[in-house]
Amino acid sequence: MEQHLCLFVCGDVMMGRGIDQILPHPGDPGLHESYVRDAREYLRLAEANHGPIPHPVAKDYLWGDALRELDAANVRIINLETSITTSDNYWPGKQVHYRMNPPNVDCLAAAGIDCCALANNHVLDWGYEGLVETLATLDRAGIRHAGAGANADEAEAPAILPVRSLGGRLLMFSFGSVTSGIPLEWAAGDDRPGVNLLKNLSDQTSTRVAARMRAARRPGDVVIASIHWGGNWGYEIPADQIHFAHRLIEEGVDVVHGHSSHHIKALEVYRGHPILYGCGDFLTDYEGIGGYETFRGDLTLMYFIRLDEASRALVDLRLVPMQVRQFQLRRAAPADVQWVRQTLNREGERFGTEVSLNPDNSLSVRPRGS
Repeated sequence: MEQHLCLFVCGDVMMGRGIDQILPHPGDPGLHESYVRDAREYLRLAEANHGPIPHPVAKDYLWGDALRELDAANVRIINLETSITTSDNYWPGKQVHYRMNPPNVDCLAAAGIDCCALANNHVLDWGYEGLVETLATLDRAGIRHAGAGANADEAEAPAILPVRSLGGRLLMFSFGSVTSGIPLEWAAGDDRPGVNLLKNLSDQTSTRVAARMRAARRPGDVVIASIHWGGNWGYEIPADQIHFAHRLIEEGVDVVHGHSSHHIKALEVYRGHPILYGCGDFLTDYEGIGGYETFRGDLTLMYFIRLDEASRALVDLRLVPMQVRQFQLRRAAPADVQWVRQTLNREGERFGTEVSLNPDNSLSVRPRGS
């Protein structure tokens, strides 16, 4: 009898600023941005666009319609783009600083999140003190994490998740590229906290990364490379990203989980394994912010990746389109689902990827002609 592992992954989950202010334990709303000094302003902007958000909300409110969909997944992985801290030691020179009050970590547990990728450009927004508190808070909540740590060894180490139903393990490695805006000084060192930083995407880097993955892997393990890379807007996928992702698959990585862009980007099935070049934002407080509307950053995707337990090859890739309204995930309307499908087909043509519509208004991905 065939056994399959179903992974849920998504793009950036930002639970600070306006979102933190509606949660059961809102933290200090003070900000250090050029134009906004109070996080509650982002709440007011969202309410002006889409109506009032009675708060405090229940701890599972943010996930909305996504909760029912998550039942399908054995393992749930997000890119957590928020420091979980009470630290006021904000990083100078950055335009935006995200933080969530530590008691609100229950909102992650409410969705059964198993693991957080942390190698991104916001985990150190509130300094080293904020990073240490973020790691400790996730540990207390029983949520595994990778990509940041007290030193380079910790930051480079994978999160190890037992998959009890299959009797194996899942290894999630988290990397952050300087192309996503991560400051060079955030790189973890031998005796310095920080993130697992990729200074470039060269063959030398991919060889080094692959060697570390092989050293950690046991027979039968599933390996995910979660990478924060690239700018916020635009569908272009640089050649070095494509080459780097292909090299990782060739070296034995099973899933490449890319994020950083504020909107969804193309995906590819390469040698039977999925590469998600940009998963878009998943939960944010951007509802009231104008600009870039043509990219439809309000539309996001839940990615359900089903792998064969024996071969680790892709069985199917199902996408569930969502829309953020009133800081809550809701199933996207049929017209919006068609927009997502058309966009993914247009951008996926160069990779030979085709997206089809399912009767339940979800989407399925397959190589063209299959």
